[in-house]
Amino acid sequence: MRVSLVGGCHADEPVGPRFLLRLLRHLASEDGELLRRAATWSIIPHINPDGAAANGAWQTPGAAQYDLAAYLRYRVRELPGDDIEFGFPRGESDRGARPENRAAWDFWRAGAPYDLHVSMHGMSVAAGPYFLVERSWWPRFGEMAAGLTREVEAAGYALHDVERHGEKGFHRLGRGFCSRPDSRAMRRHFLDLGDRETAARFRPSSMEAVRALSGDTLTLVTEMPLFITPGVGAELGPPDPVLMRWRDRIAEWEARLRGAEAAGGRADHAEAEVRAESAEAGLVPMPVRDQMRFQWAFIEAGLKAVEAGAI
Repeated sequence: MRVSLVGGCHADEPVGPRFLLRLLRHLASEDGELLRRAATWSIIPHINPDGAAANGAWQTPGAAQYDLAAYLRYRVRELPGDDIEFGFPRGESDRGARPENRAAWDFWRAGAPYDLHVSMHGMSVAAGPYFLVERSWWPRFGEMAAGLTREVEAAGYALHDVERHGEKGFHRLGRGFCSRPDSRAMRRHFLDLGDRETAARFRPSSMEAVRALSGDTLTLVTEMPLFITPGVGAELGPPDPVLMRWRDRIAEWEARLRGAEAAGGRADHAEAEVRAESAEAGLVPMPVRDQMRFQWAFIEAGLKAVEAGAI
């Protein structure tokens, strides 16, 4: 079995790269022998070091959890065109992609074909873990999805659940599970909005690039929230009214923090206010340890699905 893992495509999602670095150390150790025998691993632990540097003010190394106020004050999110996840070459002759994307594509091409590809992502806020699965593989993934659900709920978490009716390629597959996004659907979304310039910036995702090189690869996207927002998903929407209220509240906190920073005012005081208000509202950080636990559980589920499909 050949497995591809990549982290850091979005600069403000640090837990995936942290997990992959731990996995690499494990694979290189004596304890990693069974995993080394189980598969050939092609791992890009961090595809976006420049993005990590831009977010360094809040991405505290080794943090057990992240601080909401620091995150809102300092996070840097790359826009379409600079977004590494949707920036891979359309083919060998496509030289317009970013150097990071081109290097990853050459790396994958040398190791293809792959049976499983996982892109490690995260969300700023959500009700809990969220799992994105290659849509054509969903009928083969049901048993693994049930096992993931049991593990998440046994740990005291709710699955994030939302209905987007195919927007940008997101089709709800089941509670807590969704199809992974697609660059063609992304382009259609912005074309429908009349924004041809943004639509033109979308290139294939890592999932699409690996499948183009490999065939019927099972592709997965891990989505672990930095911060848990209680009540989201009780009504699927769209829109989810609880999620919209949380987004409005968080946008107000971010505007307050950024405004204080820009005005040279008491930004540290604003941070303290936001921490107190968010805690009172019930927003809590998700421990990095638990995020990593469910990232690995999802990868394990993918390995099992591929093995079952090969029997």
